[in-house]
Amino acid sequence: MPLDHYVTLGRSGLRVSPFALGAMTFGQDPPGTGSSVEESEKILATYLDLGGNFIDTANFYTNGHAERILGDFFAARPGRRQHVVLASKFFGNMFPGDPNGGGAGRGAITAQLDATLRRLRTDYLDLYYLHNWDRHTPVEETLRTLDDLVRMGKIRYLGFSNTPAWLTARAQTLAELNNWAPLIALQVEYSLLARMVEGELAPLAADRGLALVPWSPLRNGFLSGKYRRGTRVTDSARTAHVGDPAEADYAVIEAVAAVAGELGTSSAAVALAWLRGRPGTVVPIVGARRLDHLESNLGGLDVTLGPDQRRRLDEVSAPVLNYPAPMHGALRAMLQFAGTTVDGEPSTVYPPLVESDVRY
Repeated sequence: MPLDHYVTLGRSGLRVSPFALGAMTFGQDPPGTGSSVEESEKILATYLDLGGNFIDTANFYTNGHAERILGDFFAARPGRRQHVVLASKFFGNMFPGDPNGGGAGRGAITAQLDATLRRLRTDYLDLYYLHNWDRHTPVEETLRTLDDLVRMGKIRYLGFSNTPAWLTARAQTLAELNNWAPLIALQVEYSLLARMVEGELAPLAADRGLALVPWSPLRNGFLSGKYRRGTRVTDSARTAHVGDPAEADYAVIEAVAAVAGELGTSSAAVALAWLRGRPGTVVPIVGARRLDHLESNLGGLDVTLGPDQRRRLDEVSAPVLNYPAPMHGALRAMLQFAGTTVDGEPSTVYPPLVESDVRY
């Protein structure tokens, strides 16, 4: 599947590539593990030339440098900006000592958006995410402000990221009841090593027609293929930032490597192919510090997992979900269907009673 085989993002008219390009590593301000301007532009140009059109950033990535790199790139290439889907996020406070410099209040959102638009050298965003839950601002205030900005033409579509399912559901319901701009996407952590989203947020997205846009689909690079049990990755700067895989992670890492060996591809490609094949609309964000990282990740578009391979990956990575998720599987069917099969879901009889045994 090439990058120019687009998918519709949630219940919207927005068409995006099957993989988004993450710009979190664009820039080296402050000094760290990010990419130089030159390397960032090579990565961006390659992604676009291959038909990619969905770019993700945030206001505080590399202290605003990521947005400036994107803005300078498109300003130097007149006519290209309107052909990409540019997404950014608000919440992060870039003004130490100012309690109103970040968050999701009316003034903070407006100021953050204006600063993002200046850095990106554009007059609108295609998609704007709330980056985290602001516990100190009513969600009604956030939604109404975002709706005003949509009506002004500064934003075209809305999304949430890293928010609880109950809050996200309440926000979407409020938007629908008040005829405010609805959410179309949820940016979430999701990978073979991070499947907790399947407890609440993924079912919510399926029910409301929201796209899932996973960040860290390779779980800090742990699924990239360079991590092996008993060895240590020598990238000391990155290791200091993200650590090493937990011992329990290696069963998944090894299963991914085994499937990659069977298919003659990379572990990264297998992990991304698994994610892309999850139910609903799932558009992973692929990040890259070097051009070869991007090229390796894009291999996930060419991988087709067989049923047995997908089953093995599903089983080895199966998450232990929070209550009440354990009540919603076989036990629910057992109690509800009484040994029958409903919509293809079988059940057994529990408890072993018949109506004549029950005393009223």
